[in-house]
Amino acid sequence: MPTIKDVARKADVSVGTVSRVLAKNETVKQPLKLRVQAAMEELGYKPNLAARALRTNSIDVIGVVVPDITNPFFAQLAKDIEMEAASRNHSVMLANSHDDPEAEKTQISALLDRSVCGIIVVATSDSSLPYEAEVPIVSLDRRMGDHPLVTTDHYDGSVQIADHLYELGHRRIAYIAGPNSMEVARRRREGFVSRIETLSTEKDPIDLTIYEGQFDYDSGEEICRKVWAEACDQGPCPTAIAAASDQQAIGVLRAARDLKLEVPGDLSVAGFDDISLASLVVPRLTTIRQPISALALSAVNRIFDRDKAAGDEEISGSLVVRESTAGR
Repeated sequence: MPTIKDVARKADVSVGTVSRVLAKNETVKQPLKLRVQAAMEELGYKPNLAARALRTNSIDVIGVVVPDITNPFFAQLAKDIEMEAASRNHSVMLANSHDDPEAEKTQISALLDRSVCGIIVVATSDSSLPYEAEVPIVSLDRRMGDHPLVTTDHYDGSVQIADHLYELGHRRIAYIAGPNSMEVARRRREGFVSRIETLSTEKDPIDLTIYEGQFDYDSGEEICRKVWAEACDQGPCPTAIAAASDQQAIGVLRAARDLKLEVPGDLSVAGFDDISLASLVVPRLTTIRQPISALALSAVNRIFDRDKAAGDEEISGSLVVRESTAGR
C-alpha cells in the first residue's frame, strides 16, 4: 500500500508539499499540485487523514479486527478494548474476519479508509501478512506479520497446568492441542509437553498422548471420544485430559457425560483461557486465566504511544483451580 513518502518520491517533492496538497493548501503552486496528484493517481494512493488527525487529536475511533466474535474469548477481549478506549474518550469500530485471511485484509483496508487512529488485529493465522499504514497496527493474541505482538505467556500457562495435574498425582494424561499452524497453539503445546517431559522420570514415568484439533467445542468432544476409544482399548485409560482451550475442555465435559464418566472422579479436565462459561459449566472448569484487561490496556496504550509500540510483550496468565480436577 503506497504511503505519503512514496508519493513524495514519485513526484520529486517533499513530504510537506504532499501534505499541503492533501490539505488543499492554496500556497501550493499549480504545477506542483498537478505533479503530486498525478503521482497519487499513478501509485493508487488513497489519502488517509488518520495520521494527521492523530497528531491533532481529532480522530476518536480505534479499529479492532477479530477472527470470530462468537468466540467468548474474543468477545471479552473486544469488550475490554472498548472500555479502555472509552476511558480515553475514544470509541471502537469492530470488524469480524471470519477466520478468512482475505476478509481480514478487506476489513483492515476498510478501517484505514475510515481514518481510524490505529488498528488492533487478532490475526486469522501465522501467515497473515504485515500491513503498511500511516497509523499504528498492533497484533493481539495472535501475531500478524511483523507488527508488535501483545499476548499472554502461553508457554508458561501450559507449564502451570502440567504442574497442577502432576501434583494431583496424574501420570496418564491426554493433551488436546490446537491447530499446529498457529503460533499460540504451538506455544501452549510446547509448554505443556516440555514440562511433562521434565517431570517424567524412569522411576515415576508419565504416559502422555497428544491429539491435535481446532480450538472449538466440537473438536474437544470428538477427540475425547477418540481418546476413550483408542487409549482405553490399548491399556489403562487416561486419568486427566488437558485441553489447549476452554472450548475444547467444555467439549470434553460434554463427551464425558455421554460416556458416563464422572468428572473429576474418573477423569480430571483442564482448559485454557477462563472464558465466562468456564465458571458456569458443571463441574466448574480448572483453567488458565488470560489477563484480558492487561492485554487490552497494553494494546490500546500502543495505539496512543508510539514509543511503546515497538517490540513484543508477554503477560503472565494465572491458574484458576475449580472442581473439574482432583487428586488420584
